[in-house]
Amino acid sequence: MEYVYAAMLLHKAGKPIDEENITKVLQAAGVNVDQSRVKALIAAISEVNIEEAIKSAPFFMPAAAITPSVVPSAPAAEEKPKEEKKEEKKEEEALEGLGALFG
Repeated sequence: MEYVYAAMLLHKAGKPIDEENITKVLQAAGVNVDQSRVKALIAAISEVNIEEAIKSAPFFMPAAAITPSVVPSAPAAEEKPKEEKKEEKKEEEALEGLGALFG
């Protein structure tokens, strides 16, 4: 993924996306560069219009941007004890299984 990020960074900076620049960006970030992956990336994006790809990418809203009215709080509070009971039961079963191993 860091290879794609390097290409996007170069695109945003208006620099040519080529093997040399991708390698420089990755090395500056402390990544051990695999030249075959760099070549494969350059070949894969050579005919891609990056601006169009960015515009057509699905938009994801960060979780922090969700308003409290969208997130139901009451059902989550009701589900929590059920989950805790299930986890406790699993832990008990696991301990019983360990007891059987050691007699």
